[in-house]
Amino acid sequence: MNAKVDTFLANLKTWQEELTRLRELILDCGLTEDFKWMHPCYTDNGKNVILIHGFKDYCALLFNKGALLSDEKGILVQQTENTQSARQLRFTNLNDIEKQKSVIKSYIFEAIEVEKMGLKVKMKTTSEFETPDELEQIFETNSSFKNAFYKLSEGRQRGYLLHFTKPKQSKTRISRIEKNIKRIIDGYGLNDCTCGLSKRKPNCDGSHKFI
Repeated sequence: MNAKVDTFLANLKTWQEELTRLRELILDCGLTEDFKWMHPCYTDNGKNVILIHGFKDYCALLFNKGALLSDEKGILVQQTENTQSARQLRFTNLNDIEKQKSVIKSYIFEAIEVEKMGLKVKMKTTSEFETPDELEQIFETNSSFKNAFYKLSEGRQRGYLLHFTKPKQSKTRISRIEKNIKRIIDGYGLNDCTCGLSKRKPNCDGSHKFI
């Protein structure tokens, strides 16, 4: 057991019992406990397998290569459209975890086997994501914006491309692009913290709403 995880759990204001129980189930499966990205992380021979974390409406196990699990129960969740490899098991209370503890362990053991076998998720490249015509048109008239967009990490580019292509109407796609031009020029991803207040930087946790 990792002392940093002890401190993390002791200081939680929500999901303390639930994450503590998930920790116990994971450790029963023989994984090594670490603390990465400000959250408890569980590894096999140094390879990341599972992360546990809490959100406003649920807490979750995040399987690093969840896309490769068989998911016989159909309970894994893809957190966002831009998430290619990881998948979540979500819970809303302690009883929910207790009822599913045998299933949870079976998913953990499968995730360990996936890692031991060295399996990898085939990731879509950024070039395989659709670039909307509206974005291409703005690129033609604003070269600094175009250059800034392609200086972003590929993950941030994919996040924007998914966000820009989702609306069916062209005017809505244009609106989304225009609202994010400054953000992109400043080098931020769609979900990055821009106010500096987030406790989950570089991700935004909504802290700016309480200024």
